[in-house]
Amino acid sequence: MLVTFTTDTHADITMFGDVALAMLKMMGHSKTVPGAILAVDVPMALDRLTTAISTEQSPSPVDDDVEDEDEELMVSMADRALPLIELLTAAAKAECNVMWK
Repeated sequence: MLVTFTTDTHADITMFGDVALAMLKMMGHSKTVPGAILAVDVPMALDRLTTAISTEQSPSPVDDDVEDEDEELMVSMADRALPLIELLTAAAKAECNVMWK
């Protein structure tokens, strides 16, 4: 499943469903898709997301001595959240609603 976040002031952001649902939970919203955040609630959702991301543990460092091409590198939730944080910041600044489907 893919989840796409939209607002009038920023390009759409599409995420894998499990990541998007985790982000929605961090923002204090239910994992209901589709859904929306009213413009007045966007700053609070942004604050909750950034707080949750900053307190989350980062993945263990990758050993530089081992370069296995088959090994997958972990992408942290902080890195995955950056586009959504930018979208929420733009929506908060312009006082726009945020929707996802």
